[in-house]
This record gives sequence, structure tokens and C-alpha cells, in this order.
Amino acid sequence: MRPHPCLPLALVLVLAPWSAMAAGDVAAGRAAFAKCASCHAVGPSARAGFGPQLSNVIGRKAGSTPDFKYSPAMANAGFVWTEDKLRAFLKAPSDVVPGNKMRFWGIGSDKQIDDILAYLRTFKP
Repeated sequence: MRPHPCLPLALVLVLAPWSAMAAGDVAAGRAAFAKCASCHAVGPSARAGFGPQLSNVIGRKAGSTPDFKYSPAMANAGFVWTEDKLRAFLKAPSDVVPGNKMRFWGIGSDKQIDDILAYLRTFKP
């Protein structure tokens, strides 16, 4: 029995969203995260500092870590951090959560954002 001729296209369509989500270079993301590290920590011993810790941020409710005092805007944001939401926030924080207290203009490079997200993915339970 021969496979259906559309099988390769179907596999591409099914796997394309996963491959886009898995984009980014972890090592480059670790280097790019240096601009975040002055305020944010990641890893097993991460704690809030000038900003909330970002371990397990993907899938976490915005403004929800108990060891950080969030702005009212972030505390009441009412969404979960998906990769798409983080991507938008890293590009333009005040567009995603107007009134948040993070003093960061954003990252203009989509590649750098992909790399940072790849790095953050390594800090999931």
C-alpha cells in the first residue's frame, strides 16, 4: 500500500507551527538575556529582584509571582504568558501592558527575541 500523495504536505502543515515555536538559538538567547539579567533572574534559585524572576514564565499568569510587587497594570493584565504574548511584549512592552512599570523600550530584532524565547524555554519544569 502506497502512502497518500498529500502526506508530505500534511506533515509540513502539522509540524510547521511546532518548528516555528521551537525557533531560536539557546546559546545566542543566553547572551541576549544579558540585557534582561540586570533586573530578571532565571534558574532553580531565581528570585525576584528589580523585576520578577522569569523561570517558567511561559504558561504562567501575568503578574502572578508572589515574591514581586507588580504594577497594577501587570497585576490586572488577566492573561497567561504565551510565546506570542512574550514576543509582542519583548518587542513593545507598553503596547502589550500599558502602564506597566518595566523601563525597557523593547527589542527590535525578531531573531534576538526568538533566541531569548529559546533560552527561556530551557527553564520549564
